[in-house]
Amino acid sequence: MPRKIEDIEDIIAKKLPKSKYKRIKDSRLFEVVEEVFDYPTLMALYDLINKGIIETIYGVVASGKEARIYWAEDPEGNDLAVKIFLVSTAEFRRGRLKYIEGDPRFKRVGRKIRDIVRAWCSKEFRNLKRAYEVGVRVPRPIAFKDNVLVMEFISGGERGVPAPAIKDYPPEDPEEAYLTIRRYIETLYLEGDLVHADLSEYNILNTGSELVIIDWGSAVHVRHPHAEEFLRHDIYTVFRYFDRLGVETDDPEEFFKTLLRKKLDISRA
Repeated sequence: MPRKIEDIEDIIAKKLPKSKYKRIKDSRLFEVVEEVFDYPTLMALYDLINKGIIETIYGVVASGKEARIYWAEDPEGNDLAVKIFLVSTAEFRRGRLKYIEGDPRFKRVGRKIRDIVRAWCSKEFRNLKRAYEVGVRVPRPIAFKDNVLVMEFISGGERGVPAPAIKDYPPEDPEEAYLTIRRYIETLYLEGDLVHADLSEYNILNTGSELVIIDWGSAVHVRHPHAEEFLRHDIYTVFRYFDRLGVETDDPEEFFKTLLRKKLDISRA
């Protein structure tokens, strides 16, 4: 039997801090908290709560044009990052289809904005999972439902506070950091068959002890028609950042061509 929106609000509101409960109960669609909580999003959250994946949802810790990220906990008290993709934005249709169309893993995606957002959420989960499997340091993917993605919370040391990007908190040892990210780019391409396609100092987090790459929705399979173009762009962008930190980086074009040669050798083996 379908649940009324008020019933779902009751269930989810009980999972939120008591200080937010009254405010949420006063709003039919959680509009007082965030506009992301429309009916399908509520249903997705309810499903994740009902499955025991999410126990408590706290406030927003990061916000962008396309998504909001919430600090949450699982039933064991482990920190989670809950990324909710906005379904009211036109950004996905305008700027994100190029990362979906041509990817052999996503051949049938509807043109409605909710279909595109759902595909994007699924795509980010699968990309995270693949990168994690081949040893690239990313937030560990946990689950997804429609436009809601659940993953490991990457903290800088204080609970509920995300680690800063290297743009704002450069690594103490830039040369070692450069070698690490260069290795991740190579591993991802040669072993994971993926290209991040949006890699920069804005989406590499620095926890103080390790670097973690985030924002994987744009990552494409190596068979995507623009994969090589995206790979070259990632390499040039990252190398340029470390150049500014005084690191003597490799020639980006030569590194790019080396990866292409290695990939070709692997495919012929």
